Formats: sequence, C-alpha cells, structure tokens
Amino acid sequence: MIQPAQRAAAAGAGMRAVLRELLRLAGAVFVGQLAVIGFGVADTVMLGRSGDIVGLATLSLGQAVYMTIYLSLAGVTQALLPALGREFGAARPQRVASVFRQGLWLALLLAGVGCLLLAHPQPLLRLVAGSDALLPIRYLQILALGIPASMLFRTHVALGQAIGRPMLVTLPQAFGLGFKLLLNVLLVAPGRFGLHGLPQLGVLGCAAATSATQWLLLGSACWQHARHPSLRPLQALARVEPPQAAPLRELLRLGLPIGASLLVDVSSFTFMALFIARTGNLQLAAHQIAANVAAVLYMLPLALSIATGSVVARRLGAGHAREAAEAAWIGVAAAALLSALAGSLLFALRHAVAGWYSDDARVAAVAWHLLALVAAYQVFDAVQACAAFALRSWHIAALPGAMYALALWGVGLAGGYVLGLDVTGLTPAALRGAAGFWASYNAGLAVAATGIAALLWRTTRRLR
Repeated sequence: MIQPAQRAAAAGAGMRAVLRELLRLAGAVFVGQLAVIGFGVADTVMLGRSGDIVGLATLSLGQAVYMTIYLSLAGVTQALLPALGREFGAARPQRVASVFRQGLWLALLLAGVGCLLLAHPQPLLRLVAGSDALLPIRYLQILALGIPASMLFRTHVALGQAIGRPMLVTLPQAFGLGFKLLLNVLLVAPGRFGLHGLPQLGVLGCAAATSATQWLLLGSACWQHARHPSLRPLQALARVEPPQAAPLRELLRLGLPIGASLLVDVSSFTFMALFIARTGNLQLAAHQIAANVAAVLYMLPLALSIATGSVVARRLGAGHAREAAEAAWIGVAAAALLSALAGSLLFALRHAVAGWYSDDARVAAVAWHLLALVAAYQVFDAVQACAAFALRSWHIAALPGAMYALALWGVGLAGGYVLGLDVTGLTPAALRGAAGFWASYNAGLAVAATGIAALLWRTTRRLR
C-alpha cells in the first residue's frame, strides 16, 4: 500500500518534471521571440543612425499598419499548436502530418488576405494617420511580398512548438536575424559601412530585407522537413493533400477568436497612442518608451504560455487529462512568479531604464512614472496569457477572447480615455495624460486575468 508520504513525493517529482519541461521549452521560445523583435530594432537603429527622419516616420506608421495585420493573421495560425499537440501526444504521426498540411492551406488563405490588405493599404493608412502618403504605401507593398512565406513559416513554428522541439524554429530565427542585419547593411544605408557603390534605399530597403528574410526562413523550414530526424519521419511535405472543409472549419473556429484577441491587443495600443498624442509630444514620447519596455517584458510570459499550451495539448492527446490540468496550473504559476520577479526588477530600475531611453529629463521623468505602472501589471498579464493558451488545448478560445476584448476595450481603453483626458474633470494630476491610460490598462488586465483564470479553474476542477 502506497503511503501518503510516498504519494506526496511522487507528486512533487511529477511537478518538478513538468516545470523543467516548461522552462526548457519556454527558454528556446523566448530566444526565438527576441530574435524576431530584433528585426524591428535593427530597422529603427539603422534608420536613426543614418539620420533618416522621414524614413523613421514612415517606419513608425508602416509598422503600426503591418503589425496589426500580421499579428492578427498569425494569431489564427496559433490554432495549430493545440491541434498538432494533441495528435502528437496521441502518437498519431500520420494525423500530425495531415493537420500540418491543412495548416498550410490555412496559411495560404491568410496570406491572400494579408497580401490584399498590404497591396492596397490606403484605407488603413488614412484610418491610422489620416493620410496615405506614397512612401508608406510602397513600404507596405514591399512587405506584402513576404507575407506568403511568413504565414507558411507560422505552420512550421506551430509544429516545432507542438512536438516539443522549439529549437527547430529558434535557430532559423536567430540566423534569420543575422541575414536581416546583413541585408540592412547592403540595402538601407550602405554608405555608412563604406559600400559607396550601392544605392541607399532607406526604409524601403528595410522592407525588402524583411521580405527576403521571410523567404529564407521558409526555405530553412523546408530543408528541416527533408533532413531533420524529428521531422523526416512525419513526411509532412511528401505529398500534396487537398483542402478539407471540416479540419479547416475546426482550425478557423479556434483560430479566429485568437486572431481577434491579438487584434484587440494591438488596436488597444494603437488607439492609446492616438489618444495620448492629444496631450502633447512629451506624454507621447514617454508612452513610447513604456510600450517598448512592455513589449520586451511580454516575451517572458508569452514563451511560458506557448510552452504550457504545448505540454497541456500533448498530455490531453495522450489521454492524461489529470496531468494536463496540473501542467496548466504549473505553467500559470511559473509565468506569474517569473513575471512578478521581472516586474519587481523593472520597478527597482525604472529610473535607470528611463534614462537609457532618453537624455531629456522631462521625458525620463514621465517615463519612469509609466514604467512603475508597467511593472505593476506583469502578474496579471502573465496569468491571463498563460491561462488562455492552456484553455486553447481544450479548444476553448471564443469566451476568453470575449473576456479579453471587454477588459481591454471596455475597461482599459475606455477607462484610459476618461482618466487620461480628464473627461469628468475629476482625474487626479498623477493620472492625467499617459498615466491614466496605463493605470486603466492595469485594471483591464486584472479583470481579464480574473475572468480567464476562473474559466480555467472551472474547466480543470473535475480533472485534478
């Protein structure tokens, strides 16, 4: 007969094993995410160092439109993570290959939408900036050339994460960043590197380098399918499988709410910036610093969320529902703890971080105040993100997405408008301007985290 102490020891060992697996997967995903962020950083730094003010303005505007479209479409492909993970956990390699092939058709469908929107971006540019200047249009049209490769590569990303082999994706992304940097040197401002015979394309060179890198990444994925021992047995690209209505409907049923959630997230920041712009350049500059730091910090809970979704889906596919529920909560707890540590570190270093970003004492003073608010919501952001990824493994996405939209738009953005712009005339001085928007964003994420975590508890309570 097994004694209680033995059962406790076995449970503790199981939890430690799950935690090690989560951290191993999350570490690889985190590095890959940082490499992807490096694309935008490389463009910003190179244009800034070359003194191309028009190029920087075009990059800012173009990226606002591009990232809104790209992240929304890429979010739909996240439905492949739980779908592939379940089949892999059930030890059905033929089904893994079949779901992957249907994912390729989904990626092509999304690529068609993305190409159409980026090839004719005038309505979106007028919505975001009130103008449709030629240079941003050409910038987005060049980026459209890379959208098919990017969407197809997203299916490879989902497969690598679903089978617990994220380095299949991380390594190409890291090499892709190096390739992107090389192309930037050749295309953006070659004269600064002594290459005076080459034309200086500026921001259009940034777009060309990004699109070319996306095709390189897709090529590396095809090579891995042909040569890598983890992928070669699947024979996922060995034949063409026609699109099938039922699997594609199921992927869209799960993927569309995910894409909508990302659209809510991106649009919240877009409208925050537009509203904060009314309060002056000082507030807007500080907000940009806070948003940049927040984006980097989010990579940590995002990596853990992806790892959690992968582990939970594989355990569900293997028929281990109880272990899946335990893994979900271990992932949420780990994400909350690490984000709490990251938030505490940011709070302690907020003055220094603000100073790193700006030499202007006025901007830095506003920024460090905003960074304290960024630090405050890290746990909420981690809990809602990780719980949402875990729920997707149970094919639950629409309700968390609705909760997220209500929280970010109804509480965060609307509350920020009232507080930050002092609509009622009752807003304290410390919450006027950008601070009001970030304080309301905190409240919105707290509401989202509470609601989505409660939904996860309701889903898993009978399984633990």
